[in-house]
Amino acid sequence: MNREKKRTMIDEYEINPCTMMIIPTMYGSKTYSQIVELKDEFLSPFRPIDIIKKSCQYFGSSYEGRITGTKQLVGITHKVPITIDPTNSIYFFPTTSPLNIQCIWISHEHVVSHKRLEPNTTLVTFRNKESYIIPVSYSSFENQLLRTALLRTKLMQRIEETERNSFYLYRKQRYFEASEGNGEYGKH
Repeated sequence: MNREKKRTMIDEYEINPCTMMIIPTMYGSKTYSQIVELKDEFLSPFRPIDIIKKSCQYFGSSYEGRITGTKQLVGITHKVPITIDPTNSIYFFPTTSPLNIQCIWISHEHVVSHKRLEPNTTLVTFRNKESYIIPVSYSSFENQLLRTALLRTKLMQRIEETERNSFYLYRKQRYFEASEGNGEYGKH
């Protein structure tokens, strides 16, 4: 399933387009994060939720603001998927309540397929062809995937609508400037 990658210990980390998943892992009595990227793995002394919150701030919002935005856009109120950075298509969803110490955060962009294994485990295959066994039911995982897809679609529709409106406003302004001509008014 997973090929062994060397885990590098890091102090600072922001989620980026290569981040596939953030898994809580016990390190002594403390919860650390195993960060899985397309080609690398890192170990961070921060909990997954702390990395999610810091990454939201890095991209100009708060975690709470992202949650509020998701609720406003699509009406999801629990196990809320969030936009980390819409310009780079970075959307993550939690496998359980984010308050649960066992909550894994998964990048929607990198999930290629998922398959039911046992009642509460799902085999998830990512874009780099690596597979991981996630301790969550197939139906719950599928639901989170679909809810995140809905969030992405709604947000992209809003962004595209704003761009269209800006384009038409710009064209309208250019039309009026062109219709005024270059001459001075009142001169014969």
